[in-house]
Amino acid sequence: MTSTLPEGRNVDIPRVLREARLGTLHWLAEERAPYEDEFRGAADELFHLLQEREIEFVLVGGLAVLQWVEGRNTIDIDIVMSPQDLGRLPELTVLSRDSDFVRASFHGVVVDVLLTRNPVFDLVRERYAVRSQFREHTLPCATPEGIVLMKLYALPSLYRQGQFDRVRVYETDVARLVRAMSVDPEPLVNLLAPYLLASDVAEIRRIVSGIRRMIAEFEDERFGPPSTDDPKPA
Repeated sequence: MTSTLPEGRNVDIPRVLREARLGTLHWLAEERAPYEDEFRGAADELFHLLQEREIEFVLVGGLAVLQWVEGRNTIDIDIVMSPQDLGRLPELTVLSRDSDFVRASFHGVVVDVLLTRNPVFDLVRERYAVRSQFREHTLPCATPEGIVLMKLYALPSLYRQGQFDRVRVYETDVARLVRAMSVDPEPLVNLLAPYLLASDVAEIRRIVSGIRRMIAEFEDERFGPPSTDDPKPA
């Protein structure tokens, strides 16, 4: 895992978790403050345990997306970790598990663990992670390419399960990263090919083509470059 510190967005993880859980429109600041303290304490303790025990992990999911682009929300912490290292965190209360995933709770914060027995998750840990500065922690975080790799890998299964809300979120994540971070998804699709059905790979290529068309339409030349006379967003 490279140790380069990229220019991330310095995301405040506890605040993101709090705002996602409570929303920002219907709560007064003084009502939200105790919940932020609760999330901050839980997140700080979790990351302290991970670092104190020298557990190798990578932050993925919505928090990793937010480190690179805006416009995302999430109520949980997603990390890639080996099954052996998971066993070194008895403080996590396991809520459910299958061969590749464990959903757990840590002082009220949901923690989704993606296990490295899945070769794609292990690939992200090994090749697509950097140490990045968050508000109060320097953490191993999936690169934009690593995030796109994982989102594309998940899409065929989400389609089959009919989880179309998550499909929409994941495809939007990919589009934002492709556009803002200049991620080329084609080599990533090639990397995924050995781990997926040929029909799934073909479908992912169609999804990528659709995302590219959407970006091209958004940046259509008929709108022209930004002008100093353009009205500022409200």
